[in-house]
Amino acid sequence: MTDYPAARTADDFRTNLAAVRARIDAAAEGAGRDPGEVRLLPVSKTVESDRLRNAVAAGCDWFGENKVQEVKRKHAELEDTGVKWAVIGHLQTNKAKDVAAIADEFQALDSLRVAEALDRRLQMLGRGIDVYVQVNTSGEESKFGLHPDDLAGFLTELPAFSSLRVRGLMTLAALSSDAERVRRCFRLLRDLRDRARDRDPDLVGPGELSMGMSGDYEVAIAEGSTCVRVGQAIFGARATPDSHYWPG
Repeated sequence: MTDYPAARTADDFRTNLAAVRARIDAAAEGAGRDPGEVRLLPVSKTVESDRLRNAVAAGCDWFGENKVQEVKRKHAELEDTGVKWAVIGHLQTNKAKDVAAIADEFQALDSLRVAEALDRRLQMLGRGIDVYVQVNTSGEESKFGLHPDDLAGFLTELPAFSSLRVRGLMTLAALSSDAERVRRCFRLLRDLRDRARDRDPDLVGPGELSMGMSGDYEVAIAEGSTCVRVGQAIFGARATPDSHYWPG
């Protein structure tokens, strides 16, 4: 298991961010890609706001959060910083009001009920947000996301929700030490994006791929990721297990 020491000061964060960015750049160049195509989204779940202020001082202008209550609290505590928030965890319709009011991006869209609830709230507020459609590429029942076979039909329904700007697709790879199994998850998401583009390029917007976390983002980049969601490699190891935030 990788040891991720906790970053606390702005200098700690600058060091960790530079190290992660260097690995992103190297992975992109190794795959013959422009490193500028790959966005780094720092995932700040469990990290308290005083430390996040130091991360902002080190250059972070976005944070990703899984739980709505947590992002709601941190948004209020850090509102003066101007930092933007991406909600990357499963959303229940009764929390759509909060996401519509707070988030600049939602990366876990996987049901029409959520799309409708979000769109209704956003229309009331007169704003829109970027969304990624989550696909379950691992086949694990414990994970959220659309079945790959359901993606095409789902995408054709989304233009009805005009406040949702579809940016592309998102997935969580299998939690496995088998690198090839992980790679297959990323490759499947890329193939699904490509097939959707072939049918109608407008359905996936820019066709971005949000895939890859601290333990596998280099593999994800090799398979075409345009957004890696990195938490522990930036902030340090979490005491709370991932099962608290994601099933499986």
